[in-house]
Amino acid sequence: MNVAKSGYRVFSANSTPACTELSKKITERLGVELGKSVVYQESNRETRVEIKESVRGQTIFIIQTIPRDVNTAIMELLIMAYALKTSCAKNIIGVIPYFPYSKQCKMRKRGSIVCKLLASMLAKIPDYRNAIIVAKSPSAAKRAQSFAERLRLGLAVMHGEAQCSESDMADGRHSPPCVRNTFGHPGLELPLMMAKEKPPITVVGDVGGRIAIIVDDIIDDVEDFVATAEILKERGAYKIYVMATHGLLSADAPRLIEESAIDEVVVTNTVPHEVQKLQCPKIKTVDVSMILAEAIRRIHNGESMAYLFRNITVDD
Repeated sequence: MNVAKSGYRVFSANSTPACTELSKKITERLGVELGKSVVYQESNRETRVEIKESVRGQTIFIIQTIPRDVNTAIMELLIMAYALKTSCAKNIIGVIPYFPYSKQCKMRKRGSIVCKLLASMLAKIPDYRNAIIVAKSPSAAKRAQSFAERLRLGLAVMHGEAQCSESDMADGRHSPPCVRNTFGHPGLELPLMMAKEKPPITVVGDVGGRIAIIVDDIIDDVEDFVATAEILKERGAYKIYVMATHGLLSADAPRLIEESAIDEVVVTNTVPHEVQKLQCPKIKTVDVSMILAEAIRRIHNGESMAYLFRNITVDD
């Protein structure tokens, strides 16, 4: 597509292979060339961005994936946006599939655009009609229910907490005072404080003989997912999948997944995780360039974004 006719350009905000590859896939679907720029680190670790072509009067979309060095990625995005602004770009729009520091936000009213992604993920699973959507905690039930309703599948919800050994407890819940306190009143004895018992993990819903699909927006520390998978396996689920939009997969996540009852973890390419995939063949990736390209096209043309939230069938 001719740049002058399109009226917009797409740039990659960093030079990592994951970001470059995602940006190229998006531009290929849009029929435009990837903007020419150079992003690199000086010897003193400062970020430098150079725009290698004219962007005057253009609408610019900046694709930025977030690698492990989150703060550097943020600076790359900000510096590139400023460089484009000073180069007389008309509009600058950041496309950030995984928003940094989002895990620290308590506001949960807006979730990810994942219904279409989930449908794409399900194409990797044979016999998905025999599946059941699983919420690994009551707080995740609303999200899981929306998936189950859209996909016409059953729903199971995990309740309770994993039982920890006494050596794991450092908060004193299993260490009540061993003497009775009379508070200075002879003959008045108060009962001993009893340790608070945590309810064991239970499953509300029938997972026996079913494919269990645990859904979430982010998979980072995987202990909860592994514990959930163990319970599901005990309750008769014959295959267990985890599907999440953003695969951070920190620390020992690949090893824990590989050693767990989880059959497969399906995430998108919003966050680089090639190293983790080499460590654990159970991790699979779904490409999000199509939905991001469609979002860019709709924003540029002033079209409604609502279609990305509704009217998406499994066949799409």
